[in-house]
Formats: sequence, structure tokens, C-alpha cells
Amino acid sequence: MTALALERAPATALPLRFLRLVPLWGLAAAALLWWQGPTLWASRWNPATVALVHVLTLGVLGNAILGSLLQFLPVAAGVQPRGVPGLGRVLPAAFNAGALGLVCGLLRWPLLVPAAGAILAGSLAAFALAALAGIRLDGRQTGLRLGLAAALLGLLGTALLGLALALGWVGWLPVPMPSVTDAHAAFGLLGTVLMLLAAVGSVVVPMFQGTRPVPTRWLGGWLVALPLALAAGVGLRLGGVLEGEGMARLLALPVVAFALGVLTLQWRPPHRRNPALVGFWRLGAAALLLAGALAGLVPGPRMAVLAGALGLGVGLPALVLGMLLEIVAFLAWLELQQRRPRGTRVPGVDALLPEPRKARLLRWHAAAALMLVLAAAWPHPATTAATAIVLAAAYGLTSLTLVATRRRARRGAGWRHLPMEHRA
Repeated sequence: MTALALERAPATALPLRFLRLVPLWGLAAAALLWWQGPTLWASRWNPATVALVHVLTLGVLGNAILGSLLQFLPVAAGVQPRGVPGLGRVLPAAFNAGALGLVCGLLRWPLLVPAAGAILAGSLAAFALAALAGIRLDGRQTGLRLGLAAALLGLLGTALLGLALALGWVGWLPVPMPSVTDAHAAFGLLGTVLMLLAAVGSVVVPMFQGTRPVPTRWLGGWLVALPLALAAGVGLRLGGVLEGEGMARLLALPVVAFALGVLTLQWRPPHRRNPALVGFWRLGAAALLLAGALAGLVPGPRMAVLAGALGLGVGLPALVLGMLLEIVAFLAWLELQQRRPRGTRVPGVDALLPEPRKARLLRWHAAAALMLVLAAAWPHPATTAATAIVLAAAYGLTSLTLVATRRRARRGAGWRHLPMEHRA
């Protein structure tokens, strides 16, 4: 098991600047569903649909991943991004301002799109380059660090392609929009998000879920297969050899392999830990498995929409939300440790965010996932409105839970005095 270097942890405020915004963007997704209704499912080129996609990818997934990496890289991977804490102070504001500007531009003011694209590309490239500069291949955690490096390179590719699309959206740059959009989505969702989840998951799944260690051959083979499939799919798509459905079939294979790997590891683990986290990852892996199967086996625009709802709306958010709850509770515990009065001990992580509260959030997000799939499969004002309500409840409760966890840490509730013989 990987040892955590807690002395390398950044100030808890740095990752929290990203993490606390995740449920707020989830609420924005619910508001957009309520506002736009079933027209969101009509076409992938509908500006409101593109806006919803970026609310989920940038707002929910982006903030969760960037905030988590600020904590994970130095503590678990031995990687210190250059420029921290300065980067951690500036980047959240720039990234979220760019994301908000892009969504507003897509919905109402198109001229905001190029400026927002430039801000997003600059902020993501700055983070990726800062993290890449801190990676050292010194024979320790080689597989993990190579996976992280590949994901950060994918983030760079996503940022550059996104900037090209932003300029093409307003006609400032001649861009073949369908093929470049497919390449941008592939780099972002698979080359960045899924690659990071696999690399980080190789550490956190055994540690926090009590599974067996990820077999080295599994991880190494997958970390090679995904970039090869991604390079082949994107190259053939940009070259005009493959259409979007053909590219989806090719890239569905590593998605299905990832999902099956997670579910296999969770089957009869030697040590059962954090059942809510296990449930979030089980929900996410099952949704990705279904999304990959639909994208690879069932052609057609309706199935593509349903696969997108499963993968982007359910699968990836469930994986990152499960870890988000653990990270926020861990950050609260770290803050208590740093503020611990002499002669006292702090409560455990589970006391700051009890398992029943996480289980309640899991039930709400599972209900929202079911409603989202229902609305995508049967577009109707009633199903979309009901989905918006349940999704808002799920993310609203998540936000309140994060706030309550932080308040417990700030108040120092639960100090326990140690016996005299245990005091330093």
C-alpha cells in the first residue's frame, strides 16, 4: 500500500477552492435541465446541449479533478507541482471564470466564447505544465507517475483543441467542427478523466475500498492500450477515415475494460471499507459499462445520446463524487490535526463525515442517475423537469454536507483530552 506523505500536503484551502464548487456546478446543470427541457436531447449541436456538457465536464468533473490532484500529487504520488501555492490561489478563479464565460457564451452571448476558451486553455495548460514539471521517473511509483503524465498530456491536448473549437464556433478559425469536436471529447473524457481515474484509482481503490491491489499487468496493459486506441481513433477521425460512430466503437473498448476492472476488484474484497465510496464507484463503473456497450454495439443518434447521458451524466460524476466526499473529510481531519491543542486528540475522519450521511448522498445521486437516463431515453417535459428536481436535491444535499463537514473542522468539535502519560 502506498504511504501517504502528509507532511507534503498543501494548505487545505488550496484544493478546497476547487472542491467546494463542484456541487454548485451540479446545481447549475439541474437549472439548465429545468430551463431548456427536452430540447437538450434533440441534437448534440444544440448550443444549450453543448453548454450542459461543459457544465458537467468543466464545472463538475474539472473542479473535482483539479482540486483532488492538488492534494493527491504531493501526498500520494510524490509529485510537487511547480508554483504552488501561487497556482492554487489564481487558477480556481481563472478556470471557473472561463467555464462560466463559455457557458454564458454558448447560451446567449457568442462573442464571449473565444475569450472564455482562451482563459480555459491558459489555465488548464498552466496546471498541466506545472504538474508535469514536478514528475520525476526515479524508479518509484513508475506506473502511477506515467499514468499521471499521460493524463496531463491529454489535458494539454484537450485545452488546445478546445481553444480551436472556441475560435471556430464564432467563425474566426476554419475548423472541421464535427471531427475536431470528437477529438476534443476523446482527449478530455478518455485521455484525461478516465486516465486519471485509472492511475489514481490504482492507489485509492485498494487503500479506501479494501480491494486487492490492482495487478501490475492489468494496469500496465490498460495504460498502454488507452493511449494507443486514443491515438488511432483521433488520427483516423481527423483524417476522415472514421466517422463518429466508428471512433466511438474503437474507444468503447478501454472504457468497458476499465469498468469491468473496477467491478472485478470490488467483487469479494479481502477488507470491506467505506461502503458508500464502494457504492459510488459501483454505480459509476456500471454506468460506464452500459455506456461503452451502447456506444460500441448499438449505432444511431438516440443510442449515442443515451450513452452520453450514462457516461458523462452518471458514470464519471459518480466516480469523482465518491472520492470528493472522502477527500473533503480527509482535508477537514488534516485541518483539525494542524489546529490540535496540546494534550488533545482529534476525532477520526468518519466522525467528521459519518458513513450514514455519505450513504444518504449515494441514494440521492443514484436516484438522479436513474432519472437522467429516463429523461434521455424518453425525452418529455415531465421526465426532464423531474430529473432537474432530483438532481438539484442530490447536489444541494452534497453542498450542505461539505459545508457541515467544514464547520465541524473549524469548530474543533470532538476534542478529546489525552491522559497525562500520552501528552508530549
